[in-house]
Amino acid sequence: MTFSLTRPGLTGDWLGRPLRAFLTGLMLLAGLILLAACANLGSLFAARAADRSREVAVRLALGSGPMRILRQLFTEAMLISLIGGAVGLWGSILLLGGLSAWEPLPTAPIHIPIHPGANVYAVALLLSLVSAFLFGAVPVRQVLHTDPYQVIKSGSTATVGRRITVRDLLLVVQIAICAVLVTSSMVAVRGLVRSLNSTFGFEPRNAMLVETALSMAGYSGDAVPTMQKRMIDALQTIPGVKSVGLIDRLPLYYGANSMNVFSDKTSDLRPANTAAEAMVYNVSPEYFDAAQTRLLAGRRFTWHDDKTAPRVAVVNREFAGKIFGSANNAIGSYYKLRDGSRIQVIGIVEDGKYSSLAEDPQPAMFFPVLQSSSTQAALVVRSNRDPQQLTATVKSTMQNLDAALPFTISTWNHELESALFPSRMATLSLGVLGTMGAMLSITGIFGMATYSVSKRRRELGIRMALGAQRKEVLKAALGRAFKLLAFGSIAGLLLGILASQVLAYIVYSATPRDPLVLAAAVLAMFLLGLLATWIPAQRALSIDPTMLLREE
Repeated sequence: MTFSLTRPGLTGDWLGRPLRAFLTGLMLLAGLILLAACANLGSLFAARAADRSREVAVRLALGSGPMRILRQLFTEAMLISLIGGAVGLWGSILLLGGLSAWEPLPTAPIHIPIHPGANVYAVALLLSLVSAFLFGAVPVRQVLHTDPYQVIKSGSTATVGRRITVRDLLLVVQIAICAVLVTSSMVAVRGLVRSLNSTFGFEPRNAMLVETALSMAGYSGDAVPTMQKRMIDALQTIPGVKSVGLIDRLPLYYGANSMNVFSDKTSDLRPANTAAEAMVYNVSPEYFDAAQTRLLAGRRFTWHDDKTAPRVAVVNREFAGKIFGSANNAIGSYYKLRDGSRIQVIGIVEDGKYSSLAEDPQPAMFFPVLQSSSTQAALVVRSNRDPQQLTATVKSTMQNLDAALPFTISTWNHELESALFPSRMATLSLGVLGTMGAMLSITGIFGMATYSVSKRRRELGIRMALGAQRKEVLKAALGRAFKLLAFGSIAGLLLGILASQVLAYIVYSATPRDPLVLAAAVLAMFLLGLLATWIPAQRALSIDPTMLLREE
């Protein structure tokens, strides 16, 4: 067995295009979240400036310059941004320390120390300063256009008009980002739940795996299939074991080798004439029973399908449809391999997942292990016994066969952790971003609603003095915020459906057009809107017209 070391970037796209697209999407969403945070703080600063309009007007009337007031506002924004950046950087250092010691795949322990360098700190400082400038610049126009005489006289810097402002657009964008994150995270969760309860072409529950490499114990040539048969027979005698099968490479965990397949009528066996590229597995006769892979037509292998017998194969439904047009035409028919060998199809099994959970249906063919032996072997032990008790019995049985034979024992569900890892990480990542987006959406809508109430306190007081009902007051105070929420949510849901297409490459069974997901996203956005406007609504309803008019 030989190994070679290569640089990932030199041998192709090591991460894979779907994963790169997903990571790019995460970085883009992280940047949009930062922009949304700036918009939120800008709205809150604008609301605060509206509340302090009389103070600003008095200071201007007493001779204070606008630049001095703006300097104070920018200083406040800078302090808030730097404190937030320091807290965020400290949290990221703790998180990266935990990730450095994290081993997500027990069968492949990898320790990657992650330590932020000077560049990371510089970027964090730069982002904090830029963020402070962005959200601190929102009230600038409001301060520069303040008329001290009008403010002191009327108690307000301006009236809330019907035109769409930049702040409104930023709020719509931020709500849309939140809706995208909520929709994508729900799609990912829904897909992960489906992946845990779907078929893989085999049944991992109640199955133990015994993986070994016969070559490491000195087995070669005809001794390999003989030892494989001995292992299967020995494990089959363990009380409680229903069936034992052997496969050279586990689907999903190790992937599969692929091979060009040609129709039987093809005489020129060049790659250009390939009918399909199929996954290749070598299995024992009992493998399909042990893996609980359903046989749809034909027969399984027997121990008589050895090197002296004609070459045969069991193929999956996708293979049969692509090469022969249907399963009925495939049984008894022949196809060719690159070396010119003619293979007869004797059985059809269900389609499965071979390289990844998110892959499209792939053609696959299974050869009898006696005709295509391999020193790599994974024994599937089907049993209803407790895995811990069965492990001890299997271990002693294997050691009795050959004490020098290396092997590992685990459950099949445990081995699938690596295959489910991308789906779970995508779900976790989008869940975290969705939570952050929801928090930002709440603060953004809250800032908008608070700003609206602050700007229209006198108008609302007059309405209430003239006998306006609570419903009318709420509509006047919060109607604009709910309209922006509706526009942003609709845009975000549409973008979420489009963005969720990327998830289909990462999360198995992720369906972006799932009605349940869309209904849950709409309900989530509605509840977020109610939560965000609760305090401003209470503030609007608590206005005392007598006290307000007396103040004004």
